[in-house]
Amino acid sequence: MPQKRFDADALGVVTICLVALFVVFGLFCIVYSFYFRTRIRRQGFTRLRYFSGPWIIRIIFILLAIWWCVGEIIRLNLLRSEGRILNVNLEWQRTICKGYIVSNLGFAEPCFLLTLVFLLYGSLQKTEARTLRHRWNCKTAGYVVLYCCPMFVLQLMVIIVGPKLNKRGSYLHKLPHYFTNIVAPSMRKNGVDIALCTYPLLSTTFLGIFDIVLTTYLVWLGRQILYLVINKVLHKRVYILILSISSFVSFRVILLGLSVLSKPEHVWFELLSFLAFLSLLCCAGLGVCILVYLPIADSLALRNVQDMEARSGDDQHDTVSLITNQSSLEEISAGRTSGTSAKRGSISFRTIDKDQISGTFVELSLFSPGQHSSPPGSP
Repeated sequence: MPQKRFDADALGVVTICLVALFVVFGLFCIVYSFYFRTRIRRQGFTRLRYFSGPWIIRIIFILLAIWWCVGEIIRLNLLRSEGRILNVNLEWQRTICKGYIVSNLGFAEPCFLLTLVFLLYGSLQKTEARTLRHRWNCKTAGYVVLYCCPMFVLQLMVIIVGPKLNKRGSYLHKLPHYFTNIVAPSMRKNGVDIALCTYPLLSTTFLGIFDIVLTTYLVWLGRQILYLVINKVLHKRVYILILSISSFVSFRVILLGLSVLSKPEHVWFELLSFLAFLSLLCCAGLGVCILVYLPIADSLALRNVQDMEARSGDDQHDTVSLITNQSSLEEISAGRTSGTSAKRGSISFRTIDKDQISGTFVELSLFSPGQHSSPPGSP
């Protein structure tokens, strides 16, 4: 079914609008992170410094998601038709399609997912790891780039070696063209040549293998966090994050694989590409909201810091040491209006290992939005 001009343009406009909304939300979270860190430094919230520790990784996490979103916009045919914003010749349009495969599928998307995993992994780090230091952030950023290198090299090989596989002199010259085809034959509109970007099945296969390994580890990591979390709201947040990311990432790979069954000039290709984009965008939105925005918002809801500091000496002997006690929460709720009284219950806790020496922190949020967030009988 050949695509109509309105169908392709409508999906392109919706893509740009969704990216614009996400970019605004991401920039807001970056400013929010700086504000949170500045407030902790100026007002001396020493016990809250742990929650602002991975602020650099959080910002990198948002920037990688924005990078990926910008790449999704550049590949749109909407911007390259009839001499619009990207008014470049046919050769440059093909270069854009190749750069999209390397940039988005080879770097931005894998690094984004790896950073998400490291943020969850950092919540399980022991106190000796000193997550709140710059050194942890720098080491984590280095590990993200290092673990992304194999994926980047594989996608680069698809760009460089892929076209040579279909030549007659190659052993794999009978390989179907959609395995390595990056740019479809140009489509001429009103006298203007347009290179149509495609998703090579070989690139999608590499991405699928990477996502399977990553989601498997993510599920295992989520189980470790759920084992430590005793708060119902935190348990729900972690469960939603793990389940949604695993589902959306798998759904995206399936959609990209199915896109080879239709030609780029058909409406089904545009629809599958849009749904694949929407799947990862939902992952990015949930990740930024749960791992960046909510921890900062809940931490800033804490007001009675003096009582928290007074109880810091007794935390070493508790099996589960809460950041604030029940009396502090009653004072907080009594001084708040009914609109803000929904945030109750401390959900940041530390569990002591069997050796009674080092603790393990779960750092996703500090306050739960529900009144009955903690299980009956829990501290």
